[in-house]
Amino acid sequence: MSTNTNKPLFEKQIVLNAVKDSFIKLNPSYLIKNPVMFIVGIGALLTSIICIIDIINHKPVSFDLQIAIWLWFTILFANFAEAVAEGRGKAQSENLRKSRTTTKARKLNGTTETIVTALELRAGDIVVCEANDLIPADGEVIDGVASVDEAAITGESAPVIRESGGDRSAVTGGTKVLSDKIIIRITSNPGETFIDRMISLVEGAKRKKTPNEIALSILLSGLTIVFLVVVVTLKSFFNFYEITLGQDINAVSVPVLIALLVCLIPTTIGGLLSAIGISGMDRLLKHNVIAMSGRAVEAAGDIDVLLLDKTGTITLGNRIATEFIPAPDVNEDYLADAAQLASLSDETPEGRSIVILAKEKFKIRERNIHELNVKFVPFSAKTQMSGVNIEASGSHSERIIRKGSLEAIKKYLSEQTNINIAIQSDYMITQMIGVDIALSGGTPLVVVENNKLLGVIQLKDVVKGGIKERFEQLRKMGIKSIMITGDNQLTAAAIAAEAGVDGFIAEAKPEDKLFRIRDEQAQGKMVGMIGDGTNDAPALAQADVGIAMNSGTQAAREAGNMIDLDSSPTKLIEVVEIGKQLLMTRGSLTTFSIANDVAKYFAIIPAIALSLFATNSLNGPLSVLNVMQLASPQSAILSAVIFNALVIIALIPLALKGVAYRPEGAATILKRNILIYGVGGLIIPFIGIKIIDVLITLLKLV
Repeated sequence: MSTNTNKPLFEKQIVLNAVKDSFIKLNPSYLIKNPVMFIVGIGALLTSIICIIDIINHKPVSFDLQIAIWLWFTILFANFAEAVAEGRGKAQSENLRKSRTTTKARKLNGTTETIVTALELRAGDIVVCEANDLIPADGEVIDGVASVDEAAITGESAPVIRESGGDRSAVTGGTKVLSDKIIIRITSNPGETFIDRMISLVEGAKRKKTPNEIALSILLSGLTIVFLVVVVTLKSFFNFYEITLGQDINAVSVPVLIALLVCLIPTTIGGLLSAIGISGMDRLLKHNVIAMSGRAVEAAGDIDVLLLDKTGTITLGNRIATEFIPAPDVNEDYLADAAQLASLSDETPEGRSIVILAKEKFKIRERNIHELNVKFVPFSAKTQMSGVNIEASGSHSERIIRKGSLEAIKKYLSEQTNINIAIQSDYMITQMIGVDIALSGGTPLVVVENNKLLGVIQLKDVVKGGIKERFEQLRKMGIKSIMITGDNQLTAAAIAAEAGVDGFIAEAKPEDKLFRIRDEQAQGKMVGMIGDGTNDAPALAQADVGIAMNSGTQAAREAGNMIDLDSSPTKLIEVVEIGKQLLMTRGSLTTFSIANDVAKYFAIIPAIALSLFATNSLNGPLSVLNVMQLASPQSAILSAVIFNALVIIALIPLALKGVAYRPEGAATILKRNILIYGVGGLIIPFIGIKIIDVLITLLKLV
């Protein structure tokens, strides 16, 4: 799914659909979900009914009718903002929808192969796919390895490897097998596939309000109720003074009070709140990250601690052999020869790099394995070693070569018999060499032959350029970064210092990640992490923000609350920035909305109270509050209502794009919010309402 292209904010078709949806969303059953706009809707309806009654009774309705029209526009503009945000997600989901497949599938029943449609497949079914086949549904590879084209999902043309028994076993329906043959266990039923769920989430059909949205909605509803009580009692207040002072305060009609209520309640943020939340998920989608809920996006903005894998996130990836360091009395070429032999059965990237280094540096190649009569010991994650046993032949004695980590070789030697002091001494010397490598940020692998230490292979994993600056940005935002690695303490410490992270977990096991997350959360911290394997699933589920790689296992994808379609481990940092931007946007527009209401107060209240307590002059003492010097009470009220509607439509681009992101602390962000959106929210309405008042007067609308 190619989502990274920069598209116009307002596409023609999206706008046309949004205009239509704006009227559909006038349905009271939908409108009531937004209490602020529901109150505006009731006010618009009452004002419209009053206008109809006045028309029937042949009374002048020009002023009240204009108020009614602009109240309806206020609701339509708010609906339009939400519809545009939803429309952008729907447009992006079209690519996902196109990738759904109803292709034929080769279903296996024991050894029998049956051709069925993808819609007939159910979770647990077994299918086989070969080169040029479309994968019929979501599943996990249980046998074989193949190259798969996932461009339909990720937008990336480069094929990826999918294989059984590892962290790259998950496959998605609609992707294409390019080579070889794989057997897949289906993991989802029709309508419940990854793509089906993504379409629903992207289109916002199942988007639920986040906790912060709910809290803000409650606050806005509370303010609305307070102003509703104030406005309702204001009519009685003016009626009392009309009787006691003998004044005719005819400006205080029901439509005027409704206009006052609408202008004082936080309609700006109320109308844009949903659009802000939807656009946050939309911005994530542009980075090929799909949030399983709006809550996940919001939580990303509140993260205090980030747990990041070292390999592929902080470093470039696979460690490669860079140097052979022989022990005393051992030639470097002999060490290289032994290291290569011990690595021939090691299919890890590190093992292959040792073979390549020996070829490039010492021209060691084209071995006749059959003549050597060897028995390979493949690399095992349990033993952390690989090796070879070469039988004795002629004048050549038996050779037993092992290569592995310091701890693995130490354990291996301790289990052997006849280990004399010389071997132990050699081991200590080699261990010191290994310590030097670890201190430099490398990883030492020890090579032994017949219990004799031959030397050390240095592995290096390069720290990504610019990663230190990224962690510095996170630090400015008050976020602590913790590197997770299986390396030993010394190597982990060296890389952590080079990368600039705040802490690290060395020799990490799955339970170590889970315990660290729980420990941080127990201290009231919000934690985010990234993972791709089944062993990462518990930690992904425990973290407040868990990003699962799309290439990872089904268990990891089910456990996380975000899925990275590109399977790029560095995405966690971008996700945090987008979450922060979402919270900053909501906070900025809330600040502007409240300040905006204060300014509108100075437009309407003085206007309807100009004649209150008046004696010899037309205007009473409250006229001093008319700081904008608006032309008339009717012009002031209408100007405020028009501005209240137009400001919503004017702020839609900001709600969709988000405020400019800067990696700053909460105090700095709050200060900027007050200065820009608080002060701006006070000043802009004064200017806008005054301009509208002048235009209304020139056009003689009142």
